[in-house]
Amino acid sequence: MTPEIRPAKAADAAAIAAIWNKIIVETTVTFTTIEKTPEAVAEDIAARQAAGQGYLVASDGAQLLGLACYGPFRGGPGYRFAMEHTIYLSEAAKGQGLGRRLITALEEHARAAGHSCLIGAVSGENTAAQAFHSRMGYVEVGRLPRVGHKFGRFLDMVLMQKLL
Repeated sequence: MTPEIRPAKAADAAAIAAIWNKIIVETTVTFTTIEKTPEAVAEDIAARQAAGQGYLVASDGAQLLGLACYGPFRGGPGYRFAMEHTIYLSEAAKGQGLGRRLITALEEHARAAGHSCLIGAVSGENTAAQAFHSRMGYVEVGRLPRVGHKFGRFLDMVLMQKLL
C-alpha cells in the first residue's frame, strides 16, 4: 500500500511525538534535548492549522511514517512570507521516497498559502539532510558555526532555502 499524505490530526500526536522523541534523544538532527509530549504536539498541530500553516503526516493506515510542518521563520510582520519547515521520518520509512513526497506536499501547501520561501535549518552534522534538501532544490544560504550544543559538543547550523 502506498502511504497517504494528509493533514495531521490530534489523534496523530502520540505517534508524532514518538518519531520526534527518538530523534531528540538519539541524534544531533535537532539541537533540542526536551522531548515532546503528545499534548504539546496536539496543541502545535491545532495552532499551526488555525494559523493556516501546513502540518502533514504520512501514514500507511496502520502506522504513522513521517511528518512535515512549517511555521514562521522569524517573528514580526516583515517575515510573514518566509516559513521554516521541519521534516522527520521514522526509521522504517527512510529510503522509500516518502521524504520527497512529504516535502513536495508541504511546499505546495506553503505556495498556495502565499508564502515566498521555505527554509530548513539543518544540523551541520546531518549531511544526509543537506543532500536531500539540495536534491529538492534548496540552496545553502548560510552557515552558523557553533550555534547548537548537544552531547557535549558544539554544532553548526546550515540554512537552506527554496524560493516558492
